[in-house]
Amino acid sequence: MKKKWLLFSSFLILVLSGCDNPLLIFDPKGPQAKTISDTILFSILMMAGILFVVYVLFTFMLVKYRASKMDESYEPPHEEGSKWLEITWIAIPVIIVVILSVVTVRSTTDVESTPKAYANETPLIIYASSSNWKWHFSYPEEGIETVNYVNIPEDRPIEFRLYSYGPISSFWIPQLAGQKYAMSDMVTKIHLAADTPGSYMGKNSNFSGKDFAHMEFEAQVLTEKDFDEWVKDVKETAPALTEQEFNHLLEPGVLGRKTYKSTHLEFSPAPEGEHAGHQHGGDMEMEMEMDMTHESESDIQGEHHHN
Repeated sequence: MKKKWLLFSSFLILVLSGCDNPLLIFDPKGPQAKTISDTILFSILMMAGILFVVYVLFTFMLVKYRASKMDESYEPPHEEGSKWLEITWIAIPVIIVVILSVVTVRSTTDVESTPKAYANETPLIIYASSSNWKWHFSYPEEGIETVNYVNIPEDRPIEFRLYSYGPISSFWIPQLAGQKYAMSDMVTKIHLAADTPGSYMGKNSNFSGKDFAHMEFEAQVLTEKDFDEWVKDVKETAPALTEQEFNHLLEPGVLGRKTYKSTHLEFSPAPEGEHAGHQHGGDMEMEMEMDMTHESESDIQGEHHHN
């Protein structure tokens, strides 16, 4: 028995420590990630407190009301229900749910908007699109694009605009923000900011095919000076991204890092604004609608002629 407890304890410590790699969500490097981490920790502590009270009461009841060797003719005294006890055990769960609901709604509202400390600053917009099985990062303001890595400046709000050229993917940088889905024919947004330069892991946390586990990318936070120098270097040394090259990138497969001095937004814009909705393949849909309209008109004319 003692050996089993030792094995269980070792396993628990191993899981919580992450094998020398602590759980990234509990090591936030930005305000949005800090809000998420605090909310999770608060929920864990609250649930642990509830379990502690339940186990204490359970142990108390077992000891106090355990069966004893009484005479067979013994009849326990009749006890009426307690109105206050019933009110108490109904009110406590309601209070718990209300507290968790308020905390969750407030934290969700915070992480869905620009970080409060950067509310008056213009965010850097980056389009993050997924394909099987890679990430494409387009910087429309800078006119550059990267594959499977993204560089961002510190102490500046970032607005990622997410969409997909394949199945639904989940964009997630645990130390900077929560996850959000990237879907075809629509754009979702995720706001974040980084207050500590460094390299952080990003990934796809939604199953999207056989190589989805390889959809990891590096999110590198640079100082503003280093970021500007990097952009300048890309514009001077990287090749341009052509439509033919981009179509090749969209083919299913695993790739390393790539850098371009132009973006695919020029010839394959994100599904937003006038390109929103089911616009990919719009010509074919329009032709189908025209054919159906033409067939309907022919049927009507045929009925009139018959009459």
